[in-house]
Amino acid sequence: MSRAPSAAQRRVIEGADPVTGRLRGTEAQLAGLVKQGLAFRHPRPPHDHFLTPAGHRIREAVPEAAPEPVPDAGVFAARVGGAQEPVETGPGRAREVHSAWQGLLELRRMTNPDGAADRPCGWERAHLVRAAALALEAAGHRPAGGDADGYRVRATPQPEAVAVYAPDAGTLAACSATLERAGWQAGEYTEPRTRARYLLASPRRV
Repeated sequence: MSRAPSAAQRRVIEGADPVTGRLRGTEAQLAGLVKQGLAFRHPRPPHDHFLTPAGHRIREAVPEAAPEPVPDAGVFAARVGGAQEPVETGPGRAREVHSAWQGLLELRRMTNPDGAADRPCGWERAHLVRAAALALEAAGHRPAGGDADGYRVRATPQPEAVAVYAPDAGTLAACSATLERAGWQAGEYTEPRTRARYLLASPRRV
């Protein structure tokens, strides 16, 4: 039986990226977490470290003393669309999104019973809005924000479903195709009151 993580290791676990489980710490701390089965080192550059399912369980068992960090607090957050501030689109953001998406694919491989990476995992079903937004942003879609128009991902009353809005029919269709490729089921609907078209998307299970 592996021993419990040290206080320093727990701080590293608690500070993991809330979207992907990406870790920041010293080489010794990260190596220790890997040895205990609480983290893994990504095989591709930049070889970041991410929480394993066991590491995620420890992180989620820690009581939250503060709200989730806002996007500008140094923690990656998927753009759900609709922020008042201009959307960051530089190479730094592109690297962050790519790394987050690769980490999520690795989490799929590790947590889906058959190791499939083409189907959403349990974390995505528990964080629907962020998961769908990450899939869209990683594929190059632009989120709405500031003066720019783009996609917006919103929660819905329906279980395991998000609503995706886009500025025009072509963008909405492209978002639908992207989500389908990312392992989601998406259908197009019309809001009864506003007549606005939107996608209702759910993570595919098989």
